[in-house]
Amino acid sequence: MDHKDKRLEIMMRVFMDDLEVTLREKYKIADLDVLNPKGRTLDQMMEEYLKLHFKIALNDKAQVMKYLGHEQEGEAFIFYIEVDKVKKWTTIRIQNDIIMEIYDDQSNLVHVTSNETVRSLRLTPKRPVDQLTFE
Repeated sequence: MDHKDKRLEIMMRVFMDDLEVTLREKYKIADLDVLNPKGRTLDQMMEEYLKLHFKIALNDKAQVMKYLGHEQEGEAFIFYIEVDKVKKWTTIRIQNDIIMEIYDDQSNLVHVTSNETVRSLRLTPKRPVDQLTFE
């Protein structure tokens, strides 16, 4: 959380091979190569995919997220997302079920930093949504 700019900044790390399998299934493209997709860009696919599988609510109010893009880091992609015009909040609810439709043992770690306090969640197929409270 960037309190000065009233913005929630999100970085999401996803391993390329897991993402490729997931997007092949979602888009029914057996030979999809996430490094060189044909027809649609990785950013176009991920913006659509994340709208379904990654959601945030602050104080029980759903937030509109803006997909910014990605970069490659080794065998993973880092995706950048932000929420603008964030008002003061104490509770954040996160749904993060990316890749869970393919891997039933998938767990997604979420770290939230607010006012230099860091709290973490482990989201799983049995519990893809959870929340944290900051005082």
